[in-house]
Parts: sequence; structure tokens; C-alpha cells
Amino acid sequence: MASTTFKQLSELKELIARYWGIDTLRPLQEPAMQAVLEGRDSLVVLPTGGGKSLCYQAPAALRGDTTVVISPLISLMKDQVDGLKSCGINAIQLDSSQTSAERHEYVRDIRSGVIRLLFVSPERLIQTDLCDLLRQIDVRTFAIDEAHCISQWGHDFRPEYRQLAKLRESFPRASMHAYTATATEPVRRDIVEQLGLVRPEILVGDFDRPNLTYRVVSRRGTMIKQVMDIIDRHRGEGGIVYCLRRADVDEITAQLVKKGVKAMPYHAGLGPEQRCATQDAFTAEECDVVVATVAFGMGIDRSNVRYVLHAAMPKSLEHYQQETGRAGRDGLEAECVLLHGGADFFTWKSIIEKSGAEPEVDPSFVAHSMQHLKEMDNYCRGAACRHKLLVRYFGQAYQSESCSACDICFGDTIAVENSIEIAQMILSCVARVKEHYGIGHCVSILRGENTENIRLRGHDKLSTYGLLRDHSAENIRDWVYQLISQDVLIQENIGELGRNIPILRLNQGSWEVMRKQRLVRLLQPVKHGKDEQVKRSKADATSWEGVDRELFDTLRQLRRTLAEERHVPPYVIFTDATLRELARVRPSKLERMRKIYGIGDSKLLAFGEIFLDALVHDCRTRGIALDVGK
Repeated sequence: MASTTFKQLSELKELIARYWGIDTLRPLQEPAMQAVLEGRDSLVVLPTGGGKSLCYQAPAALRGDTTVVISPLISLMKDQVDGLKSCGINAIQLDSSQTSAERHEYVRDIRSGVIRLLFVSPERLIQTDLCDLLRQIDVRTFAIDEAHCISQWGHDFRPEYRQLAKLRESFPRASMHAYTATATEPVRRDIVEQLGLVRPEILVGDFDRPNLTYRVVSRRGTMIKQVMDIIDRHRGEGGIVYCLRRADVDEITAQLVKKGVKAMPYHAGLGPEQRCATQDAFTAEECDVVVATVAFGMGIDRSNVRYVLHAAMPKSLEHYQQETGRAGRDGLEAECVLLHGGADFFTWKSIIEKSGAEPEVDPSFVAHSMQHLKEMDNYCRGAACRHKLLVRYFGQAYQSESCSACDICFGDTIAVENSIEIAQMILSCVARVKEHYGIGHCVSILRGENTENIRLRGHDKLSTYGLLRDHSAENIRDWVYQLISQDVLIQENIGELGRNIPILRLNQGSWEVMRKQRLVRLLQPVKHGKDEQVKRSKADATSWEGVDRELFDTLRQLRRTLAEERHVPPYVIFTDATLRELARVRPSKLERMRKIYGIGDSKLLAFGEIFLDALVHDCRTRGIALDVGK
């Protein structure tokens, strides 16, 4: 196979600047594109927003033949096709929503060789007639998007992806290229094996997303207040609220709507029309907040999601990385908040065990899933930098001592000074009640509550009664769960009166703590003043530097109007990153506008005059300078 020449790379970069308005490639994009141009198999793992799509789109435009892209969802394919067309690249998708006449026209275009990128689902690809057509035009390149779906060890396994193994037999001369945002080492090995990649170029990018701010916050009191606190920080911006149960989705959506938030629900219990309406409204920026189960997200290509809020803990760090990765895909600042409750672990544990009891489930499923769950729980309770913990989980080193973009590095959570003594009091209380009671009863004893339940059992006479009366029930409950996560306390269910009752039990680690033979560390949130501002990351501060916000809002409204007229998502016109740069530089001429990131020849021709007129008019009306910044 021929190696890429310097001339080819120069032509490729010139093409990317001309069509996409991008002058500088991101890390690993160049070697990923080289592998495509040279016809070598590859596996590319880049974080969401890292530019995976360009790795197969640009070489397809340069080569001049047809690249077939396998994608799991119609909406995801449509977004990419719309984006490519707006840049001047010939792209189409084949899916079940199209009429017979439309498909006939598309097949004709494929045969004629004018299509650079063809998007199909894995199910449609294996159809005999489509395979025959692709063989007739001698397809030499296949790009498998969301490739983690092929691995049963991944977080979003899809059986239909396993059929892609047949591609190697049907197209022996074609190169295969797998792309994903989230894949641990075992998942990467499984992808290579399942797709039959031959001596693939394996490129794994930096899993860190420095533009994201991570916060893990204890779920306390009325959850809707905590949800509203985060939404209020991002009024008018796009956000996703993930819930564990469908009932939670419906309840939170209803409460948000009552409070004047443009929120819509999404879960598998809703009809396809309602799910589609929610997705379309969010993509079109007619809806600010989607409240959803994890069923929502993969088909969303909206680049300017400014926050992702988890109302409960996800079941794995892979899921968490994927779901939070939907924030800040444009490279601008975004916030990821996880409202964590100790009961989340046991809710997921019950779901996993129930699923594992199904006859068709792999015997290793429960053990594998529980390991993922424990890793997720440890992340939530950890006292180390969130960015560092995530990067290390995916097998990479994190060099900086502080990310300055997470609750730990901000100092929002601190270690309790007398952690050992508090732990001993809690464990001693469990011992005094002879390991027969649950968290709530032990918390009441430790706080010295004068309840009938405590008096009847004589627990107000225990030596541990009232030892922690100066601490809140929320803090003590959270400390109990922290001890469980550190394996020095056990919560288990016992059958009683036809139902399962969770009780606390001691283990060897418990006695080691009580004998001062083992260290534990307890955390608690820092109390902030009522008017104290939430700390902002460096990315948050610098991304708005020099940007005229009023002009940005004007351009954003213009973008939305144009998107509605053309029936495309607003970011297909220009991304937020491009609009902010326009509002920072404020060009007075088209030549200067062409130098802005994300404005290629096609978009300059289609939208340049419209945006330039609006920009110049706004600046002159308000008396602010043009042609600044660069």
C-alpha cells in the first residue's frame, strides 16, 4: 500500500481549510487520515468533540471515490449529511424513512460516482442488493462510527453491529476504519477482533476534556431545587438532565415546565412520534432542556450543549464519559454535574441482578457489571481530581496537580478532620444494635433523636446515642455510604414480612478501623454563602474573553432564523465557537470573515453577506469597534 506523500497531505489540509474553514488539525487527526488515504485498517479513539468525523470525511472528499459510513441512528446520519452538504460535500444517507422514488434517485447518484460519503445503518448495509451495488462501484473504504457498539464489553452493545464482521469477506480489498469516543483497552481489543481488522493503526487520543467542569454533589432535600440551581446558571442554553427511571423523567419535566423552563421528556415509554418531537425540538434549539433516561443521546449531534446533569449515578464510567461527552462538543466551556445519593449503588445492583437472572444473559454479566458499578461509585466518592480519575480509568496519565475545573480542585468538597473518630462512632453504633438495623435508624441514634422507635428499643441508652448530634442527618447518611464504598461496612438485604429490608453489617475492615489498624477518609461539602458565586473554570473565563455578548445573541438569533428556513439544525449554519469568534473579531469585510474558524468557501458564499450585514449594522448602531482581536 502506497504511503501518503507530502503533496497529498498539503492537498488534504488545503481541502479542509476550503470546505470546513479549519486551518489547524487536532491531535491524531493527521495520522488517522493518512491511514485512510493509504488503505490501512485503523481504530481511532478520540474524545467527543475531538474531530473523529473529519478523519474519514476529508479523505473521502480528497480521494474522489465513495466512502461508506456505518452509523447506528437515522438522526445521527442526517445531522452529518446536513453538515457535509452545508460545506459543499456530496453526501447522502439510505434509510427506511425515504420513499421509493428518493431511494431510486440516490442509487442512481451512487452508480454515477458523484457521492463522496454514503451513510447507512448496519442492518441496511448487509442487504444483498446494497452489497451488490457497492461491489459494482468497487467501494474501498468503510468507516464504522460508534464502533464500541460491536463489543459486548462496551457500554452500548448492539447485536446488529456483529454482522459487520461479514464486510471483510464481501469486500476483501477494502480498508476498515473504526471510530469511537469511549473504549477501554479490553473494548479496543474486542473491536479489532470482531471487525477482523488487519494490522490496524491504533490511535488513542487524550481522554481528558479540559473544557468540561465536573462536579459531584450529594443529592439532598428536594432534588428539583438542586436541578433548578444548575439550570438557572445556564438559562437559555441547551442542557440534558439524565434520570434513572422513566417516572423521574416525567416528574422532573412537569416541575420544570411549571417553573417556566422549556423542557421536554424522552424515554422508551413514550411513543416514537413524541420522542422524535423532543429530539427535533432540542436540535432546533426550540427546547432548552431534555429530561431523559439513557435512551437519549447517541442520535444527538447538537454541538452547543452547555451542561449535562445526572439526577442519579450512571452504572459505569464508560456511560458517564459518553453522556457527559455530549456537553461542549464545540470545544467551548460546559458543566457536568452528578447528583449522587448513596442509594444509587443499590438501585443499580438490584437492576443488574434482575437482568442477570434472565436465561439468555451471559454468565459473566453480573460480575462484569458490578465491577463497573463499583468503579463508578468509587469515582463519585473519591477525593481526587475528577479529570485525573477519569483519565486514569481509561489507562492514561494526568500530569497536572490541579485541573481547576472540578469540585475537588475548586475546594467544594473537603476531607473531614476527625474522619477516623466519626467512622468509629458509626461502626460502633452498628455493633451496639447487633447489626439488625438499617441506615436511617442508626443515623437517628447517632443524632440523639427522641423518637418512639428508639425509646421502645432502649436505644436511647446506648453509648453511641447522640454522639453525632452536631452533624446533619444528610452528612451522617453520606458518611455511612462512604464507609460502605471503602469496604469497611456492608449493606445487605434480609427477607422480612415478604419484603427485603436493607440492614448494616460489620466486616473485618470494620474492626480494623475500630482498632485503629486501618485508615478511612470521609468527605463533606463546603458550605457557601447565599450570594457566593459558583467557581468558574479557566475555559469558562477565557472562552468569553473579548466577545461582545449582545452581538453574539444577535448572531445566534439570526442563525436560528436561517436554520428554520432551511430545515437544518442551527449548528449546521455556524457553531457557537464560530459565532463567538465573529463577536470577538467583528470583521467588516468578507475577506476577514473567511479567516474565522469554521467558515469555509461554501458557508461564506451561502451565509457571509447575511451575517456580515447583521454584524456591521449591530456594531455601528451601538457604536462598538469593528475589526478587532485579529
